[in-house]
Amino acid sequence: MSSVLKADVLVVGGGTGGTAAAVQAARRGAKTILVSEFPWLGGMLTAAGVSAPDGNELAAFQTGLWGAFLRDLQQRQPGGLDWGWVSFFTYDPRTGAEIFADWVKCLPNLQWISGQTAQAVLSEGDRISGVQFADFTIWAKITLDATELGDLLALAEVGHRWGWEFQAEWGEPSAPTASNALTESYSVQAPTWVAIMQDFGKGAARPEIPAPPVDNPDRFTGAWDGYTPEQFLNYGRLPGGLLMINWPIRGNDYGEGVDRLIKSETSRQEFLQESLWHTQSFARFIQTQFGRRYGLAQNIFPISTIDNQQNSSLLSSFALHPYYRESRRLRGVQTIREQDILPIVGGRVAKLPINSEGICETIAIGNYANDHHYTIGDIPLQPKSIRWGGRWTGTPFTIPYSALIPESTDGLLVCEKNISVSHIANGATRLQPTVMNIGQAAGMAAALCAESGCQPRELAVRVLQEALLQDSEASAAVIPLFNLTRGRWDWLDWQRYYLDRPEAYPASGESPLSVKKQSSQTANTHSQFSGIFRRLGEQDWTLTLTSPESLAGQTWQLVTLHSETDRFLHSCETEKPLTVWGKLNFAGAWLLAGSVELKT
Repeated sequence: MSSVLKADVLVVGGGTGGTAAAVQAARRGAKTILVSEFPWLGGMLTAAGVSAPDGNELAAFQTGLWGAFLRDLQQRQPGGLDWGWVSFFTYDPRTGAEIFADWVKCLPNLQWISGQTAQAVLSEGDRISGVQFADFTIWAKITLDATELGDLLALAEVGHRWGWEFQAEWGEPSAPTASNALTESYSVQAPTWVAIMQDFGKGAARPEIPAPPVDNPDRFTGAWDGYTPEQFLNYGRLPGGLLMINWPIRGNDYGEGVDRLIKSETSRQEFLQESLWHTQSFARFIQTQFGRRYGLAQNIFPISTIDNQQNSSLLSSFALHPYYRESRRLRGVQTIREQDILPIVGGRVAKLPINSEGICETIAIGNYANDHHYTIGDIPLQPKSIRWGGRWTGTPFTIPYSALIPESTDGLLVCEKNISVSHIANGATRLQPTVMNIGQAAGMAAALCAESGCQPRELAVRVLQEALLQDSEASAAVIPLFNLTRGRWDWLDWQRYYLDRPEAYPASGESPLSVKKQSSQTANTHSQFSGIFRRLGEQDWTLTLTSPESLAGQTWQLVTLHSETDRFLHSCETEKPLTVWGKLNFAGAWLLAGSVELKT
């Protein structure tokens, strides 16, 4: 007979959203059980190997558990987080996994059980009341589906979507009008099985990466066309010479027969095996092109259950599971469409989600551009990017609470890529920081429901928003404002102001704040550089260094994640001597500025 456990909150799935949800629910005081399939927590950020998160990179958007994760990484990783050029934050995935494990250990009311997947969902009428696993059953007041592919939705027969919606459904400008070769070939975005390679240095001769049973190097010809070999390798450079291999262009994205992921366990395992072999073949191709100084890194991941007959040292180079960009998607009370993530006409931010009662429903923020991955073909997407801080970034948008709630099922919330979102809009909502924000909000909502004995649909969203804004350990912004960082004295006031007056939310995405001199605290944590500032165009700046002497004469792109620095550089005259406190990123060839001042 299997054992029976009880909890206030049950989180099924230990990925990015599930980990955040479980931590937040437990910190709120709920008795929480987190059940994960894999021995690492964090999903996309760790177990899937994508330790180069995209989006929410601006200082104002580094709040909540996402901001706490970045600060913890900065403290634990020698040399900082500036290693690759695909992200401002790249790190050893083992460090990320350690952080999440430590967070869980600090919570006596959070029980983590790994190595288990849901077998059945238990219901009482229209309410989810528990989940059955192979060795035990857990009854809970509120259950969260945090699985990578929305498996609980299928087990519970909760309404969900998989695949494309055509333009007639919601009038999304980028949605196809009818079925075509791309929609027929790929129902969802292609996953990627990430590998970690390593540059062992000149003169090294690493073992040859063996060919998998299915090996066709011709698939990768021209993978880094338009890039130098160094640029390609630096894309996902991590500390210690590690290289994250997650390359979309004739690389290791894999989507052949992607529907097999949800047809049966057997077909899913077939797809996973092919995906793993595809990445092994790509890694082998990289080695044959660039030489044996590049090989598979050792002892990065625990051994995957896939293809366990291979050499263990080989498997420890591959992520525990693919990076899933899309899953089953809930049919929720509200569905996020492309129109909901695009900036308003003439503005830099999307409109706030306001329900029929005039209440602003935002509970999480994101700002990534809409990004879709298919191994062949492409889809033209409406632009949602702007120049900010000397570079391109995505325009901010928000996630409404009602997109986490099923249309009619009670006792259930979702907190991963399985929120109620269209296929098109999923390209922006799927990124790691946004999913982490969603998870935190879902965990807080679940704990509040358990406290008050209400269902998720009955929880007042303003109560949830206040709990997120005032969380004692990781307060989270719910209104995106470029110039409102968490450290400001008026941060909470302005968050509340726009929640209460969503119609006043500025199209510029900036509050009418008083401009204050930037704190010297930022300067003290960076190196000092001096040089000549040049404006090459709108939000396009360089600094030709005069000091330190060892770098004199070098010209670096000048970028920033800080609003006050962005404002200063935006108005700075060209050809002026400038002093910058920041850090050089050799992979991206940029100088990341924390603070600046005119040199006198």
